[in-house]
Amino acid sequence: MKDLNNKVAVITGAGSGIGRGTSLRLAEVGMDIAIADVDINGAQQTAEMVRALGRKAVVVKTDVSNREEVQHLASVVVQELGVPTVLFNNAGVVTFKDIALLTEGDWSWVMGVNLDGVINGVISFLPLMIESGQGGHIVNTASHCGLFPSRGLSSYSASKYAVVGLSEHLRGDLADSEIGVSVLCPGAVATGIVHAERNRPEIHGGPQIEPTDSKDKIGSSSYRNSDQVVSEGIDPKLVGEMVLQGILNNEPYIVTSLESKAPVEARLKAIRAAYEKPLIAQ
Repeated sequence: MKDLNNKVAVITGAGSGIGRGTSLRLAEVGMDIAIADVDINGAQQTAEMVRALGRKAVVVKTDVSNREEVQHLASVVVQELGVPTVLFNNAGVVTFKDIALLTEGDWSWVMGVNLDGVINGVISFLPLMIESGQGGHIVNTASHCGLFPSRGLSSYSASKYAVVGLSEHLRGDLADSEIGVSVLCPGAVATGIVHAERNRPEIHGGPQIEPTDSKDKIGSSSYRNSDQVVSEGIDPKLVGEMVLQGILNNEPYIVTSLESKAPVEARLKAIRAAYEKPLIAQ
């Protein structure tokens, strides 16, 4: 996509953080923004900022793990703004626990938002984008934790590995179309994701406090480390610029820092080493 002026973008998790930063950057280049979030107050604040830039904004409270709510979002967007050119499946959550202590609710919540949220976005919007014939771009937010394993973040990493794989496959499937696909794999960004538990729905156990249980040394340590690292992360507005460039240049991967390069290289080295061993005759 080279011309985004007067086009429409749908951004989930747009009430704060990367979603807000990208909403504002895309509005600056002339896009109208559909803002989806479970945090309606944050979403309204983002909308006011977009309108202050002279662009239209609609707000739809949306739990992306609920397919009916995402389909409702699609209906509202088409009615109020038109078929989107950019779909940014960005909403995400994290929980910090040793894998042996993760509950059914933990897994369902994290996978529901991080993976099913992307799937629901694709199911609800991609057919509309294809039928419109105007081309477009899909960006899915994974994480650098989707490129290498991170201790204490098993459910989060599992969901993000899946988003990376889904995005790679989607890009291949759409290679002959006018719709590009990028996967965003950010490192530390100054957002509130470390405190995502505050919005956990009752069906998955309700809001949770930060892990301080002495039995969960891995989860507690991971939380403390992540809280400090994230608070010192880069400005979400910079990520918004990276997302914009990824869309304009149809980049398959968007990374935000060099911190993930070494562990990614280590993982690739281990995979390559596996092929150097004698293989059982086929």
